[in-house]
Amino acid sequence: MNASTQSERQALACTVVELDVNNHAGVMSHVVGLFSRRAYNVEGIVVLPQGDGATSRIWLQVNEDARLEQMIKQVEKLEDVLAVRRHGNQHPVFERLEEFTQA
Repeated sequence: MNASTQSERQALACTVVELDVNNHAGVMSHVVGLFSRRAYNVEGIVVLPQGDGATSRIWLQVNEDARLEQMIKQVEKLEDVLAVRRHGNQHPVFERLEEFTQA
């Protein structure tokens, strides 16, 4: 990645999209594939099963841009997505993960 591209990426604000999904093989592929097909980069992903494991929660850290609203609408249409919530860039899931990635 060249310096101008990296600085442009850092200039974009990030946001966190939180999804509740049915937990079975292929769900993550469908969600991330939707972003990939539209050349929308996902900066971070955290997934954890909920309760008895029938559902999972996915947190996606993405860059905030003009396409994000449309991306959220498309995600909401996926069969296995039960709920979608949008948060600011300071979501505790990714803030706490930074503690583990610091050398």
